[in-house]
Amino acid sequence: MNTFYSEVLQLLEEEINDLNIQTDNPISLSEGAVSLIIEKLKQVKAFILNKEFSSKSEEIFFFKELKPKIVSKLIFYNAIYKIEMKKPHGSSRDTKNYIKNELGKLKIFFDNNLDFYKYYRTNSTYLDHMYFVRGIFEIKLSLDTYYFESDPFFSTSHDFKVAKIIANDLIQVYLEDQLLNIQRGANNHIKNSSLSSGLQWTANKTSLTELIYALHATGVFENGKMDIKRIANFFESIFEVDLGDFYHTYLELKNRKINKTKFIDILRENLLNKMEEQDL
Repeated sequence: MNTFYSEVLQLLEEEINDLNIQTDNPISLSEGAVSLIIEKLKQVKAFILNKEFSSKSEEIFFFKELKPKIVSKLIFYNAIYKIEMKKPHGSSRDTKNYIKNELGKLKIFFDNNLDFYKYYRTNSTYLDHMYFVRGIFEIKLSLDTYYFESDPFFSTSHDFKVAKIIANDLIQVYLEDQLLNIQRGANNHIKNSSLSSGLQWTANKTSLTELIYALHATGVFENGKMDIKRIANFFESIFEVDLGDFYHTYLELKNRKINKTKFIDILRENLLNKMEEQDL
């Protein structure tokens, strides 16, 4: 079971990484990711329904540790889709207030589920036989209405709540990064306006990050002594683009199974084609 699940999860993460490379639009990314996750969940569900768990401990491990990893991704990307669709396009103050309100919703969920948060965060196990075994539930243990609507053969009373906790952590980071970007954008607007080249970067941000790391690795600035962050900030300034967490983007590039230097390869191919055309 673990091998099958690990393969499905790895393939899902690779496919989501590919989507992330193809688009910088969080709405398009979320739409694509949700479709991928639903398909993978169907595969996992079919596998589980056709296979008996060898023991209660294996069942608990699946519903406490494994299933929530995929379901949390579904919750996360579905939430990001809704957040981005409803985000105001007015002033930065309106956007900040909107994001703070979304963060407040996460706090409400935390407050309403404090006891289970403590149980899960402390790696407790004494109620696992109630929380993560199918067909067993106790309404006094803070059950979500979702449980009564879910498939009893593929759900326990609290596996969705674990997924929700994991997803909320990711959503919080996403929202806090957006607040930071708004503040950083406001601080840098005046500071960097004089550095703007007037050129618009129309490829995706992942491609620019790949180019920046290639230049840094080659040591073309200050004989290789310039810090990667300074290089990234310079490119952000001249192209008026926010690369966000460019180090995280680099890690995604590094973890690609195929074609780690996709953009650099495209540059090389296009330049060679141009040279060949001019020789004709």
